[in-house]
Amino acid sequence: MFPDSPALPAGDEDLRAADAIARAAAAALRGELDTYPKPGLVSPVDSGSHTDMDAGTFRASAAAITPFFAALARAGAAGAAMPALRRIGLDAETAMRAATGGVNTHRGAIFGLGLLCAAAGARPGAGPGALGRLVRERYGAAILDGPVLLHAPGARARRRHGVGGAPAEAAAGFPTLYRVGLPALRRGRRWRPGDPQAARVEACLALIAHLEDTCLLHRGGPEGYAFARTEAARFIAEGGVAQPDWRERATHLHRAFVARNLSPGGGADLLTMTLFVDGFEAP
Repeated sequence: MFPDSPALPAGDEDLRAADAIARAAAAALRGELDTYPKPGLVSPVDSGSHTDMDAGTFRASAAAITPFFAALARAGAAGAAMPALRRIGLDAETAMRAATGGVNTHRGAIFGLGLLCAAAGARPGAGPGALGRLVRERYGAAILDGPVLLHAPGARARRRHGVGGAPAEAAAGFPTLYRVGLPALRRGRRWRPGDPQAARVEACLALIAHLEDTCLLHRGGPEGYAFARTEAARFIAEGGVAQPDWRERATHLHRAFVARNLSPGGGADLLTMTLFVDGFEAP
């Protein structure tokens, strides 16, 4: 059943626009999943550092949550405040867990990509930075003042290690997405025209090198976190996907992450958001 947002009268044009935004969100989720090699993460090739999920789990989850991205777009178009978005997000998480048997595949994407869908629904224009700017201006303070899931792994990691994590990134308008993710994606396309997989790998590794990823902190502690960021930064500094053997290097790094049980889930979420924003904001 297509989820309804509170008090959102919409004409056919608004519904079509929200549907298009949801389809773009679903395409971004598929793009992230289909990227390989990306260190420690689930893809159609293998399950990375995970034993409770695989590509099929992610596909089922994406199908279950896609209608809620349309609801979030309609909420953004109606000027809904953060509490209304949060209710839709919680419903999306319930649908996700029902589809996956309780596995958390996309909670981070529901949060970050959902905010971007709400911003896209508000139609801020297609200029560079438009979506992030609207998220920051309209929702930033409410994101930081919102409820904290005390027992969620990300929240525990933020408290223990003193990092801002996903809430701080979103409240600031996704600066890492704009300063790191999009330039890396577009750089990868220039270096490997006709190979969208390579461009996504470039963006993924660049994001891992820069992002305060609480998933890495939760699974690997400070040592694993430092290893992941250092090795991802090394891959980028040595030429990224411009290297002739980039695929072998990235595969080796993927296996090193798996051996250490590291999974940069925050980087995966931000790669998804980067793909979504890239489709709305032409350079």
